[in-house]
Amino acid sequence: MPMPRVLRLRDHEIALGVTVLAFIPPLAALGGEFGDLPRRPADALAVLLVLGQTVPLAVRGRWPALCLAVTGIAFAVHESMGYPQNIAAIGLYIALYSVGSLQNRHRMALAIAATAAYVAFAAVLAWLGSPDRMLDSAVFYVALAAWWLLGAFVRRRRQDEVERRRLAELAAAADERARIARELHDVVTHHVTAMVVQADAAQFVSEPAEALTAISGSGRLALRELRHLLDVLEATGAAGTVAELVEQTRAGGQPVELIEDGDRGSVNPGVELALYRVVQEALTNAVKYAAGSRTVVRVGRTPDAVDVEVTTAESRLHPEAQGGGRGLDGLRERVAKVGGSLEAGPRADGGFVVSARIPTGSG
Repeated sequence: MPMPRVLRLRDHEIALGVTVLAFIPPLAALGGEFGDLPRRPADALAVLLVLGQTVPLAVRGRWPALCLAVTGIAFAVHESMGYPQNIAAIGLYIALYSVGSLQNRHRMALAIAATAAYVAFAAVLAWLGSPDRMLDSAVFYVALAAWWLLGAFVRRRRQDEVERRRLAELAAAADERARIARELHDVVTHHVTAMVVQADAAQFVSEPAEALTAISGSGRLALRELRHLLDVLEATGAAGTVAELVEQTRAGGQPVELIEDGDRGSVNPGVELALYRVVQEALTNAVKYAAGSRTVVRVGRTPDAVDVEVTTAESRLHPEAQGGGRGLDGLRERVAKVGGSLEAGPRADGGFVVSARIPTGSG
């Protein structure tokens, strides 16, 4: 799988930087010495072996196993030949780290192969007369393995981060589905309840055509909101205005008065949608449990927040409008998601009040 261009450039820069360091005399001799064999002067082969430890770093991101194989062989031959120590040996450490952090396939087989190659390398050094003891070889092996393990640790952290993001995306998707379910619940509950009450009242009014018109209006508004939800599937704006909602409820026979104060200013979609749903749920309850009672909707806007209060003159259970649902509990959750608060309960005079404060986020 091709690596991103930025990563390829970084690998080339690492390879170039280590190569340059390997040929700067004061710095070149900073490399570690292994095997303690008699030293021989550097020649053309030594230069090739130094390049073999640095140049492969340019492909460590794309082919980490190949990078390790080439640098490892070059390092082993360099030490076995007794060439002067060179900082190019750092290429082996970087290659080990790269395999630990970037290799995706055959990781265990590669670790076994690398260990076997190291054992063979130590055996060759011993055969060539290296004075290093077995303990020295074991310590050096642990040092090399530490670079591999460091890369594996970084790889695990990266995988954990990917998994965390995946779970966060799943949680966000679940929240979105729950939000859409709440939206559908609000739309269906409000409009179907209004249509049922309007249909029940039609048989008692002198002008059935007006009742049928109100029912038709409720149905059209419900369809408009449902299309909005299905088309957008996100809260980019309220399904309507509070004034339209009040007018539609009033047309259904519920006496509703709207009092607005303050400048609407720039509209925050999340705030407007929460406001709309608070009024919608409160009017739905008014129609269900206080049908025919005077209802007042007060909306006050300030630069810092929107305050809404819906009161009914009395609260009584409508015999044809009983039912469950998320209701006010779901509404509290919705308002809380935008940093607001909601209270609801009976009034001392026998009525019922729903009030909410929704911050605009501009204060």
